[in-house]
Amino acid sequence: MASSTENEGPSYSPRISKTAIDDEEEEEEELLPLPDQVSMQKFRLYKTQSNFYMIGRDKSRTYWRVLKIDRLDPSELNIREDSTTYTERECYDLLRRIHEGNKATGGLKFVTTCYGIVGFIKFLGPYYMLLITKRRQIGAICGHNVYAVCKSEMIPLPNSAVQSSISDSMNENRYKKLLCTVDLTKDFFFSYSYHVMRSLQKNLCDRETGQVLYETMFVWNEFLTRGIRNHLQNTLWTVALVYGFFKQATLFVSGREFKLTLIARRSRHYAGTRYLKRGVNEKGRVANDVETEQIVFEDVPEGFPVQISSVVQNRGSIPLFWSQETSRLIIKPDIILSKKDQNYEATRLHFENLAKRYGNPIIILNLIKTQEKKPRESILRTEFANAIDHINKNLSKENHLRFLHWDLHKHSKKRNATNVLLLLGKVAAYALTLTGFFYCQVTSDLKLEGCTDSPFTENAENGNLSPQYNSNDDNEDGSNLEEKSNVGNSVVKVNHSIKCPMLQMGVLRTNCIDCLDRTNVAQYAFGLAALGHQLNAVGVVDNPKIDLDAPLADDLMGFYERMGDTLAHQYGGSAAHNKIFSERRGQWKAATQSQEFFRTLQRYYNNAYMDAEKQDAINVFLGHVQPQQGKPALWELDSDQHHNVGRNGQTNVDGDARSIFKRSLSDGNILRGSGSPLSAMNARQQKFCRSAFPDQFQAENNVLSESSPEISTCESDIAFSRYTPSMPRRQLFRYVQRDRCLESDHVFFSGHGDTFNCSNFVDIDWLSSSGNSCEEEPFERSSLLSNYPIGGLSSENVNGIMGETTPSTIEYGSSMKVSPLHHSVGASCMVS
Repeated sequence: MASSTENEGPSYSPRISKTAIDDEEEEEEELLPLPDQVSMQKFRLYKTQSNFYMIGRDKSRTYWRVLKIDRLDPSELNIREDSTTYTERECYDLLRRIHEGNKATGGLKFVTTCYGIVGFIKFLGPYYMLLITKRRQIGAICGHNVYAVCKSEMIPLPNSAVQSSISDSMNENRYKKLLCTVDLTKDFFFSYSYHVMRSLQKNLCDRETGQVLYETMFVWNEFLTRGIRNHLQNTLWTVALVYGFFKQATLFVSGREFKLTLIARRSRHYAGTRYLKRGVNEKGRVANDVETEQIVFEDVPEGFPVQISSVVQNRGSIPLFWSQETSRLIIKPDIILSKKDQNYEATRLHFENLAKRYGNPIIILNLIKTQEKKPRESILRTEFANAIDHINKNLSKENHLRFLHWDLHKHSKKRNATNVLLLLGKVAAYALTLTGFFYCQVTSDLKLEGCTDSPFTENAENGNLSPQYNSNDDNEDGSNLEEKSNVGNSVVKVNHSIKCPMLQMGVLRTNCIDCLDRTNVAQYAFGLAALGHQLNAVGVVDNPKIDLDAPLADDLMGFYERMGDTLAHQYGGSAAHNKIFSERRGQWKAATQSQEFFRTLQRYYNNAYMDAEKQDAINVFLGHVQPQQGKPALWELDSDQHHNVGRNGQTNVDGDARSIFKRSLSDGNILRGSGSPLSAMNARQQKFCRSAFPDQFQAENNVLSESSPEISTCESDIAFSRYTPSMPRRQLFRYVQRDRCLESDHVFFSGHGDTFNCSNFVDIDWLSSSGNSCEEEPFERSSLLSNYPIGGLSSENVNGIMGETTPSTIEYGSSMKVSPLHHSVGASCMVS
């Protein structure tokens, strides 16, 4: 963030400011009420000796508001909002009167044009106001623009006459410089009219607005805006900044164009740099927690609903208490595993939070090394497996954590990049059958189109991941109307049929050690598996299969490679190691090795010499550290000593003082998984779901409040029939029971004696098989149903699902066909 002093600017002059107003009629205009959906998008800041005056207007220049900020008290934040909604002319008249009334002290002076308040902050002296003074559009979702910050300013509130000497002290200036190292022009983005801090599914299924949105885990300026939000009880003047990655582009496939958007949202909880933030904290928050969302839609003429699809996945540090000491002598410091949480309570809290945000199942893809000459990663691998087993013992069978421990590093040495991606593609495609993805038709004001009078489970019951048309021929909206419309240089086939929405329930959580390099490759594999089905759902392609050699696969790889580099710079200090991506592109091996070596050195240098200051800046920005007179300065504390110190020397709760259950309306998206003990819904979610899923909710009246720790299960609503094929078959899953598992738990090991690669939801031998071996006996996969029932899918439908001609059969490259298993959409309403 670039700091600046106050810009005196030109004095306010009515004669030169009255421009757009001159042509207006002179008649009296009535005051306009401010509709709830209106957002202030452009602002002009003025000052007098005693006050700042900020004038805000909406995009259409119809609604104008005035904010007054006191400049006489340096130690207090005094903000008042004029409740009147003005017209442009009335705003001009008001400013003219202010100018006339303050002529004795210099009148009213223009300071700057800005595009929103980032927040207010106080170090040891006065308050400062952080403003966005330049922006650029980086994309749009359903017509709602998304912006990046191009320039920002930090403006002290007090006037020069009342600024205390402390504002020029050495420590005060050092804090200001420290905060300015958080560069808002890099990887921060926002939107005025679209809640970019939440997934598309969450936005459409939960219509929450206002301050609760700022309390979500992905709004990085929540602390900075807390003061003004508490004063005004609204968010008209502030923007919610999300930190991570945003990229949108128009791509082409089969002569059709579509918009692809990739968003990565970094959590502000337990945020920081590589060696200073590892593992989990006591509240279950993990380091480098990133939500990745992939959105697909096709442009259609104005006035028609947009078919849009999104899928969400997650990455985060291994949820154990572990660390690595920063060393200027050792490139790879030893891993230190703490034994202070023998019962894995923090790990359990983390997965409970994931279940609340995304629902069940939670699928864990752990890519760390399993065998090493000197145990490092393998220490965490063993402890992580123990933690999962311990947690699963206290969960109902259908809510068990699904896991796959698979050494990507070892397999990438044995196989080429294509084979590694094919193997990951198998896991990704199968995980997609368990979680599903989100699809709907939506209007420009982000309202779901159609199907609100019937359950959304029709396509799930048919075992189909693709949306279905309404079958009501008498419904004009559901009639099959098609027209062609010229969009750009291509002809777009616009389908006005109303399709039933589908929901994602559950999430794939991927990790390696840093959740950067190997994790990014796996997330690309999942994104590619999902993209084909998303394009099929929105009607762009007929076949939900994208081969690894297809140009579209290369396009998507570019998206994920760019995202991986961005996230790696933020957390690790260098671009990501992209050996597999480089090999896929046919890059010269010597060049790849040289690039990887350079990135290793760059990461080492940043971790050893730069990360401490970077961590301090993050802690100040997020409010984890609030400087106070008479207390040690931030840089005088030990590396971990300051992380939880508040303004009064007390532990700073950073908004987490409320119970984890009470954070359900902010961090957690309450997902009603199939009998999840920590699932709940707020009133708005219930209202939406009852209108959207009336059949499912008819018998569900036992939903507890947001603060309730438990919820009654809904097993009576879900069919868990068993299907046993009459034909003899080779079992897809070989049940190997370990002593520490429950009787009903089954863990699958590699048939080659590798007890380190194991899973409780996919056969390691099947995963490692080459060619089309997994297509040989499609009916064998039905053993999955008899051991891991999925909500909303009765096995009486298995015959229709497993058949070779099933239209929704998931394929990844040419190496996989597996039965799609879709959840009952009545079990949940949102993904965060």
